[in-house]
Amino acid sequence: MKNFLELIRNCLTEVREILPWDLEERMQENPGLLIVDVREPAEFDAMHIRGSLNVPRGILESACEWDYEETEPELVRAREREVVVVCRSGYRSVLAANSMQVLGYSDVASLQTGLRGWKDYEQPLVDAAGREVDLDDADVYFTPKLRPEQQKPKADSNRAA
Repeated sequence: MKNFLELIRNCLTEVREILPWDLEERMQENPGLLIVDVREPAEFDAMHIRGSLNVPRGILESACEWDYEETEPELVRAREREVVVVCRSGYRSVLAANSMQVLGYSDVASLQTGLRGWKDYEQPLVDAAGREVDLDDADVYFTPKLRPEQQKPKADSNRAA
């Protein structure tokens, strides 16, 4: 059985990653570039790259095809366009880029380090209303907030290692 990070590493044998400065350059050089943000709608509304298309990871595959309730026409038509998939940290985007390649997208990459890295590179993010997000507020947003029940249980001290 693989764990989450092993699954990501396995997909990386097929998926190309780019760094935030590469995305900045690609955006300048290719106005037809499509940025697909696979985070959930509430995450997207809080902050995203201006002009990106929100297609949550959970509906991505059906959004890439005609005749589904989730169909995103711009995405369906983008099989020959340059596409960069983004998420918060760069993990979901690897899985999404892998799925898109399987579905026939010819030029798709994942943003390594995700929007956290984009923000660390001091690139602009906007909220649902299109207003620029203060990068200090983004720092707070991107700080992990694990609840105790989400953390790996500590080994029982009475058990042998």
